[in-house]
Amino acid sequence: MKSPSREGMWEPQAPHGPLCSQMVYVKLSWPDATVYRPPRPYPASKNTFRTTEPPSFWTSLPRELANLTSLLYWPRTPGDGKDLLASTSPQTSTYYLRDPTQATYVLGDQLEATLVARDHRGRPKTHGGDLFQARLLGPELRAGVPGDVKDLENGTYLLTFPLLWAGRARVQVRLIHSSEAVGVLRRIWRENRATVNFRGYFRGLKGMEEVTICNVDPHATGAKGSTCQYRDEVSGELWFCAVPPTLPCSSLVGHSSGSYLKVTTRQEDQLLAWNVTDKLLPEGISPILIRPSATENISVALLPQQPCHPGLPSPKPSGFYYQNKWQSLACSARSFSSVDSILSCLAGHVIHMMGDSTMRQWWEYLRDTVPSLKPINLHSTYQVGPLMAVETARGIVLHWRAHGWPLRSSRTPVASLHSVAKELDGLAGGPRVVVVFGLGAHFTTFPPSIFVRRLVGIREAVMALLAREPHTLVVIKLANTGYKSVYGSDWFTLQVNRLLRAAFNDLPVAFVDAWDMTSSLAVPDNIHPKRLIVQNEVAVLLSFICPS
Repeated sequence: MKSPSREGMWEPQAPHGPLCSQMVYVKLSWPDATVYRPPRPYPASKNTFRTTEPPSFWTSLPRELANLTSLLYWPRTPGDGKDLLASTSPQTSTYYLRDPTQATYVLGDQLEATLVARDHRGRPKTHGGDLFQARLLGPELRAGVPGDVKDLENGTYLLTFPLLWAGRARVQVRLIHSSEAVGVLRRIWRENRATVNFRGYFRGLKGMEEVTICNVDPHATGAKGSTCQYRDEVSGELWFCAVPPTLPCSSLVGHSSGSYLKVTTRQEDQLLAWNVTDKLLPEGISPILIRPSATENISVALLPQQPCHPGLPSPKPSGFYYQNKWQSLACSARSFSSVDSILSCLAGHVIHMMGDSTMRQWWEYLRDTVPSLKPINLHSTYQVGPLMAVETARGIVLHWRAHGWPLRSSRTPVASLHSVAKELDGLAGGPRVVVVFGLGAHFTTFPPSIFVRRLVGIREAVMALLAREPHTLVVIKLANTGYKSVYGSDWFTLQVNRLLRAAFNDLPVAFVDAWDMTSSLAVPDNIHPKRLIVQNEVAVLLSFICPS
């Protein structure tokens, strides 16, 4: 191995000396007795790309995000989880109406039910912490709305459903994870620096290549000594790779997914097994009939009249489906059911989409739906981008690219990996510029501090963009449901969305609630939603671009 003074190298040292202030760590306060302890601070190399420190977590984020204890609160699960039969069972848990059954229900009212969690022996649970998903469905009307699940932390849950259409409806409840399974996920999220790793490809002048392990934390690279360190020139975020045997750190040219790490015991695997994960509870409420109110002869609840614009408050739920169309409860969303309506809206706009593959689905939907929107071959890795499509007659430019490290992908040039903060830093903005980003799926394999750190940089970049050009439209896609494993559970995604909302709620930005939009209909759950869902997500985006 070459000398530790080699360019870009990071050496473990004791936490003292003049360089210690160059690494920023966050101490997270957790809602239970176990305190997350970050690795000891190590000095950043003098030879990284930029030594300017990013802004402080505590001054650059709203108060809600800084207080992770309350933001990420989830009831604790007592016991050690070793008795599988004592965990919550989808077969024995039940729910029932709180009030006597009525012949009909009135449009605009609410339906309330009580859910009793029981273990596999049929015994009622005495604590909360389960992740249940509830929804009210109207199959004949192709309607659906997510229900609110309130954990009373005593083994029972209050289910609330708004009655938003006239016609038949039925309640559906799923157990996504038992409280015992959530306890496993919490432990992994809290104790593991990473549950996946990545590969870095180094190339010498004569074409020789060396491959090492890379990650968001130097201790997660498997290196026993020095590591190579790379700093995002805008956000200041760090990326680490184990030092290659002979090549310098500066010769990193490629990136790809690595391996999923084994982080669970056999017993924990049983709590997260397919036969107890994302399972329907037995039907506890007979289908109901909803009728219009006596004073109004309407079949759907009155929708908001105000146009969609940034800075709107977020109702709960954010909307519902009726005739397979998403009806926003935040603003007067439009459907954009024809190609001409899409073209008219996008005319003269440059759209910058950044994020994961669920955001790429929006780019693909527009490309496939609008025949005159022509993709340009940029000879890039499709998984990562950049991708580009243009409609020259109407002056439409549509971009998409992945959000950079950490990113699970096939091999791609490192030069193609741009952070969202870096992309935003390079935009002038303006009334014809739309910025859309969505991230979450690639951050569920790391502790929340990693995602918080990412949000610091993006928030600063969004604020700077809106300061230099306030008429720029910024839209944030929340992460959708779909993952059900230890590497990407819906429970992780729920926490990611809490952080996303808290980080940007006080800024004049718009949200597309993909979580609600993917948990409202009885369609197969997938991290990549079906076209029907994507079409409605894009319609909400277009409603912010063209509110009237």
